[in-house]
Amino acid sequence: MIPQQFVHTIEEVDTVVIRFAGDSGDGMQLVGDQFTSTSALMGDDVATLPDYPSEIRAPAGTIGGVSGYQVCFGTSDVFTPGDSLDFLVAMNPAALRANMPFLKRGATIILNEDAFIARNVEKAGYTADPLTTDELANFRVLRVPMVKATQEALGAAGLSAKQVDRCKNFFALGLSYWLFNRDVKQTQRWIIKKFGNKPDVLEANQRAFEAGLQYGKDGKLVERTYATRAKVTPRGAGVYRQISGNTATAYGLLAAARRANLPLFLGSYPITPATDIMQVLQQNREFCNVLQAEDEIAGIGSAIGAAFGGALAATSTSGPGFSLKTEFINLAVMTELPLVIVDVQRAGPSTGLPTKTEQSDLLQALFGRHGESPLAVVSASSPRDCFDATIEAARIALKYMTPVVLLTDGYLGNGSEVWRVPELDELPVLKTHLVTNPEGFKPYTRDPETLARPWAAVGTPGLEHRIGGLEKEDGSGNISHSPANHQRMTDLRAAKIEKITQDIAPTEVYGDPNAPVLVLGWGSTRGVIEQAIGHLNKAGVPVAGAHLRHLNPLPPDLKALMQRYKRVLLPEINSGQLAYHLRGKYLIDIEQFNKVEGQPFRADEIEAKIRSMPEIKG
Repeated sequence: MIPQQFVHTIEEVDTVVIRFAGDSGDGMQLVGDQFTSTSALMGDDVATLPDYPSEIRAPAGTIGGVSGYQVCFGTSDVFTPGDSLDFLVAMNPAALRANMPFLKRGATIILNEDAFIARNVEKAGYTADPLTTDELANFRVLRVPMVKATQEALGAAGLSAKQVDRCKNFFALGLSYWLFNRDVKQTQRWIIKKFGNKPDVLEANQRAFEAGLQYGKDGKLVERTYATRAKVTPRGAGVYRQISGNTATAYGLLAAARRANLPLFLGSYPITPATDIMQVLQQNREFCNVLQAEDEIAGIGSAIGAAFGGALAATSTSGPGFSLKTEFINLAVMTELPLVIVDVQRAGPSTGLPTKTEQSDLLQALFGRHGESPLAVVSASSPRDCFDATIEAARIALKYMTPVVLLTDGYLGNGSEVWRVPELDELPVLKTHLVTNPEGFKPYTRDPETLARPWAAVGTPGLEHRIGGLEKEDGSGNISHSPANHQRMTDLRAAKIEKITQDIAPTEVYGDPNAPVLVLGWGSTRGVIEQAIGHLNKAGVPVAGAHLRHLNPLPPDLKALMQRYKRVLLPEINSGQLAYHLRGKYLIDIEQFNKVEGQPFRADEIEAKIRSMPEIKG
């Protein structure tokens, strides 16, 4: 133990990667979220990786029950939550064992030593207590009696032993704030707001938080703490906040409806990891209508009905729900109504790993319907980009009168970043094909620029028309069984989707302009690819990168761009779905780099793969 009188020094750092880990009931997600919010408010860039069990209540004290929250924070550009850990806060032996593979050599481990009793050590799969072996010899280990310290801080608080034990996460949070010189004011206010209606719990959490801060101040842990360096280039003017991908998606829908001057309707069913989108919109129901339907099919059915009624309509889901919605997606294609379908992808198939991430719904989004059923597919590349990608999906849906699939994933949806809140007039005005004049109206005539049909909201006088899943006659919209008409309507629906290419900007390429290798990405792989390429370029390794937002239709310049390089590398968190699609479309060979572990890529994995390529080594 460090003596009470000690010299406190502060070491400045650029970035830090820390993970809070414990049982799923230990409050690690809350601790991580508060630490991230405070860091963002202090001006740091942040990127997070919440990681928790797929089971609702996994067995306590086991590896399968470990819940973690990783955050990378600092004043330099932060693209990812970090490849490996500088600091680990482990609340029990299972949390330690589960995270050992992710620790840097020399990393600091803050242990709740009170949890290292024989029963817990055995449940974690250890044959011996790691605190008594040399297993942790390569790390700096700080042993803290968190349970005992929390009990002493709460004293006669009138709470049960179980309630007192639940407060130890706030002790860990307070200690972490001291260690990294975090501003405590925002969290102190949050505790009051969160627990204000439970005075006993409020006081207990406040005292535990303050006890963690004081434990550090008393010199019971280390003499040196850490602080992030001042930014070389300060943030631009504006309002900034921490935002998760799911919240950004919900806000994107609200903003799109406002810019289109339309009411917003969301028809959905709760499903991990997409439920937050519905919850955020429900919290903002003065600006939208939200229906929590009885199932996935009813959710999308209600959204199609809302689109027929003239609303910007959306539905949110994940892989299993996306499968259930398939027939109604086909109905939206046939009726040519604007609809945004948000798929927050998760590890499958079937129930799979509901809380883990994957990019494995791409082929389902492109082709997973019967018949010739084309629609637009776009993807988001970061938590904050979910806002812009959602607006783009809505823009396409309204301009081209088509359903649009927006692909995010669990990594993006649950992860968070710092986001500058845009002014409303910075966002594009979204034009629609709503009509009110009955003169010359035919429901399936076409706009020559977009091939979109007119949008006549149900109930508009003089614009009554038939709608449904049967094939429509070109122009009139009457039911038609004509073979020639079916061919024409099939071709028109496909041509309409291809028309979207006229709005797609040239593909941006970054990195070495003379590189022999192009690393192509889509969706949530952007951050790790950019980080890997930036690091390699600084080391003199010639490699370039490009990232796709539009997956159907693809950018019109993509084939020519790929042909400029000796080799194209495509990392995907699936078994090669976009690579399969691009090979078939362009007849260009692509080197796959795939990962299906329920975890996002790390930048060092991308970097190692690029370095191993003959075009780079040679």
